[in-house]
Amino acid sequence: MTASTTRRTTARARIAAVGAIAVAGTLLLTACGDQTDSASQESGSGKETKSGAPLFSKLPEKYQKSGVIKVGTNAEYAPMESVENGKIVGVDPDLAEALGKQLGVKFEFTSGSFDGLITALNSGRHDIAMSSITDNKQRQEGLDDSGKKLGEGVDFVDYFLAGTAVYTKKGNPQNIKSIEDLCGKPAAVQRGTTYEEALKKQSKACTDGGEKAIKIEAFENDTEAQTRVKSGGAVAGVNDYPVAVDLARKADGGNAFEVVGEQIDAGPFGIAVKKTNTGLRDALKEAVDAIIADGSYQKVLDKWGAGTGAIDKAAINGGK
Repeated sequence: MTASTTRRTTARARIAAVGAIAVAGTLLLTACGDQTDSASQESGSGKETKSGAPLFSKLPEKYQKSGVIKVGTNAEYAPMESVENGKIVGVDPDLAEALGKQLGVKFEFTSGSFDGLITALNSGRHDIAMSSITDNKQRQEGLDDSGKKLGEGVDFVDYFLAGTAVYTKKGNPQNIKSIEDLCGKPAAVQRGTTYEEALKKQSKACTDGGEKAIKIEAFENDTEAQTRVKSGGAVAGVNDYPVAVDLARKADGGNAFEVVGEQIDAGPFGIAVKKTNTGLRDALKEAVDAIIADGSYQKVLDKWGAGTGAIDKAAINGGK
């Protein structure tokens, strides 16, 4: 989940066969019967949750009373977050479930547009945003691409490491080997992401070097960008590395796309928290460190084939 208003740059990016997923409107998954996703399940009764969770006392009173942390996400990035059978699943929901066991609360995920996540967080619609969001100074300070103040920034609790990747149609008909090969060619990307910024940066490098600019085609959601690449309208797409790898592995049984070159500018994904909500931020950091220490963190990453993104210790605002 690598921009101007909300996502994944030194951590670029910000990962079901994603190529077929379209999240229409906003999906709210709560702990009610069949609609309860794995990250929203109760740890038990209220009493058991409080007494059995080692970090419950670290939470602000608001969350101790409600027993819920509301999470904004954009569920289009398998294996990080996607929709299967009406439920939000993936690395982030499973990590949230593990965090919930440490904190004694449940995490309820709502899916919406990526470029609106931070705005929704700061407006109070969500308590956190967890969606493969690259932690960088721009988002921390609430700045646009030119450095102009757009609004409130956010704090991040860093929990994963990923870079940007280039993917092409299976067979790589244009022989694209790296992002540098996209000069003068059409490339597809989701709007508002750090990998859109990666394309803009490379496009400038193209023109500075006397070549033509990249024809950047930015779409509202990543599914549209993937469709553009698959149809041949764009020679390549750009995405978070773990997302691109998962896409190449699963879309059309592995026959739709392939990843080319190495990942670029790896950096941290962070759980976004409102700057004034320092109590929740600090509790989340302790919880991330706790699940790293007890092994449940690595178990989740390995389950989804995302083990290469593991970190040794959580950080606050570690992105540059």
